[in-house]
Amino acid sequence: MDYSYQLYSARNEKSLDDTLKTLKQLGYAQVEGWGGQFADPAALARSLKDAGLVMPTAHMGYQQLEDTDAALKIVDTVGIQTVYCPAPPSSDYREGTGNWQELADGLARIGAAFKRAGKGFGYHNHHWEFGKLDSGKTPIELIIASPDVQWEMDLAWVVKAGEDPIAWMDRYGSRITAIHVKDIAPAGQKADEDGWADVGTGTLDWKQLIADAKAKTKAAYFVMEHDKPSDAIRFARTSISTVKQWG
Repeated sequence: MDYSYQLYSARNEKSLDDTLKTLKQLGYAQVEGWGGQFADPAALARSLKDAGLVMPTAHMGYQQLEDTDAALKIVDTVGIQTVYCPAPPSSDYREGTGNWQELADGLARIGAAFKRAGKGFGYHNHHWEFGKLDSGKTPIELIIASPDVQWEMDLAWVVKAGEDPIAWMDRYGSRITAIHVKDIAPAGQKADEDGWADVGTGTLDWKQLIADAKAKTKAAYFVMEHDKPSDAIRFARTSISTVKQWG
């Protein structure tokens, strides 16, 4: 299986070209882009080609996705197959005042447009999407109610929300098309990295979780991510070295 790398993890690296070439040398075949990299899609496509990498998935913010025609032009230029909205569009949702149904409706419209264009579309969760709403539903349930909206499960954030990711896989495995492979440091450790850890060095049993995801979901992409690595290349190297030992 080819593991991918979410380039947001390397957002503080000085040279994207150097980072891409290093990721290739470390054994990555794919990367997942993020909104800040799409100012010049043609240049990004050249950089990927020069490094010998592909970008089958990407994150684009909700406001960027609202101009769906422009977003799809980026997708075509770079060679992206599926785009995931990475988060709600404002802090209102984090603070409990956002209208999740309105967001779900907007995501459904974007998903329908992507489907018409022959592309995939979905949503990437944090922990905010698992609080119960007045309706008794959770935001993630509203979001993936549309058949045109897939789910990129950020499994570590599901755990941070106090939820059982396996139970969600059992319920919605057919909707989960990508998994973010992210690890959680032991309590009190890695405070400088916001409590995240390189894959395989934290508290999650990723060997078993990847096996579960393969068995229970339609995930085609397993994407390494660290929200705040002190060394993005160390994270990339340690993580892929660990997962490749598992076959």
